[in-house]
Amino acid sequence: MKLKLVAIVTILTLVGGMVGLGINYFSVKKHVRHDFLIKARQYSYDPAEIKVDYNDTVHIKLIAMDVVHGFYLENYDIDAQIFPNDKTLKVRRPSEGYNWKDASEIVFVANQKGKFRYRCSHTCGNMHPFMQGVLIVKPNNLLYIGIGMVIGFLIGMLAIFYVRIYNAKF
Repeated sequence: MKLKLVAIVTILTLVGGMVGLGINYFSVKKHVRHDFLIKARQYSYDPAEIKVDYNDTVHIKLIAMDVVHGFYLENYDIDAQIFPNDKTLKVRRPSEGYNWKDASEIVFVANQKGKFRYRCSHTCGNMHPFMQGVLIVKPNNLLYIGIGMVIGFLIGMLAIFYVRIYNAKF
């Protein structure tokens, strides 16, 4: 009897987790706009790490604090160049060649999950290769899985209490 109850609680907990994952996967989420101001100086970016959720829109304003700097974001086909005391960026898609366009900011949708480095794409001095940052695009699955598992566990515990109190049989 005890083994049956433990099995029921375990199954309900796992089913709850799967339901939570399904809700996360099929739900229509409101995508958020994130605005970042990244200051580039020899040989660092500030901030060196930015975090967003999957499918959020990212707007990056880039400022060169000392010399000419670049901004290349891996896997997103984005390259930019900024001069000191200039608010206008030169932006291009490397896969399309050297078609630089003037822009006030870098805009893209974070449609790939994971960690992606951004690095200076314009030689800015001796330590230039070490000028890097990271974009983290979070999938946000764990929240919904956890909520589903807790609900499944609570339903299983209520079933155990029902059996104990009313001597019901499964």
